[in-house]
Amino acid sequence: MRNLLKTTTLIASLALAGGTAFAASHTGGNPMVGGAEMFADRNIVENAVNSADHTTLVAAVKAAGLVETLSGPGPFTVFAPTNAAFDALPAGTVDTLLKPENKDMLTKVLTCHVVAADAMSDAIAGMIQDDGGEHDVNTVGGCVLKAKMDGDSITLTDETGGVAHVTIADVKQSNGVIHVIDKVLLPAPEKAAGDSGAAMPATDTAMAEGDNPMVGGAPMYANKTIVENAVNSADHTTLVAAVKAAGLVDTLNGEGPFTVFAPTNEAFEKLPAGTVETLLKPENKDQLTKILTYHVVSGNSSAADIVAKAKASRDGFYNFTAVSGDALSAKVTPSGRVFIFDEKGDAYEVTIPDVKQSNGVIHVIDGVLLPR
Repeated sequence: MRNLLKTTTLIASLALAGGTAFAASHTGGNPMVGGAEMFADRNIVENAVNSADHTTLVAAVKAAGLVETLSGPGPFTVFAPTNAAFDALPAGTVDTLLKPENKDMLTKVLTCHVVAADAMSDAIAGMIQDDGGEHDVNTVGGCVLKAKMDGDSITLTDETGGVAHVTIADVKQSNGVIHVIDKVLLPAPEKAAGDSGAAMPATDTAMAEGDNPMVGGAPMYANKTIVENAVNSADHTTLVAAVKAAGLVDTLNGEGPFTVFAPTNEAFEKLPAGTVETLLKPENKDQLTKILTYHVVSGNSSAADIVAKAKASRDGFYNFTAVSGDALSAKVTPSGRVFIFDEKGDAYEVTIPDVKQSNGVIHVIDGVLLPR
């Protein structure tokens, strides 16, 4: 399914030609960073702490409580600003961000440097070319960066118009990749009513962390739509590609509400070889749409709603109808596990329930539901 990655805006990677961008590697092609060797078998945090050029970034990651996240399995792509990049911010900015009361704001800034994918530099040049010279990069923090070419170099433009250049690309990690940049990327300012000033929003991060589970290595925001959240999940790149191919983006960005049972990439990979590639062909759009809408139900049905209805039925099954017009059933095991049955009788478990959206709810499942 890796060839499907280029169809989603989850991917952000960096291509940089020129000898100055790539320092000598200690092993496996990894450059030195901040005077230290970078080890491909260590995680992002384990490597970053050794870079003399990233002490401010490491301090910020610790203050934001993101050490465990960035030490996790990921994969992540991190655009890592140097100390000099932080020093270039207005006087006092870093000190203010590091205060405990500004943790949400700091987290927002840092996660605008993280993409929920392992995005190496050998893909981005083609993506920029395919997208007409500018490729959108959706970050874990909800920011959208603009990747462009500047001669042989890649630049990233943030939501304030600031432009960062990649100075060291493709620093491989055990849980992703780091690309060193020369500017701190900032989210768009959010103005309060009647206020001529602006402050970076912190509500999205708090909402994601407080109410919603992480999905595919990315926070899910309850004030964003199903598509706006799905594009950030590294576990749902195939589903997103399929939704785009079927022309369902506008529908699933609509008011709804919708309940979506969202198969993972691994779920799609369990289908017979060649099935996904065949479904993504333009001539098979109707069939693809039929399958995708079989995963969508009108209304906002929480896991508790589904469980209650299943337990209330005589046979232990809750029967309902998908947007496609086909039948689905749900059953709860004595241990509380929820399974969704398709018309073929195959059952798939809800692995992550109740991912709240502004226009409904997502329940992650471990298989692709197929109508008869």
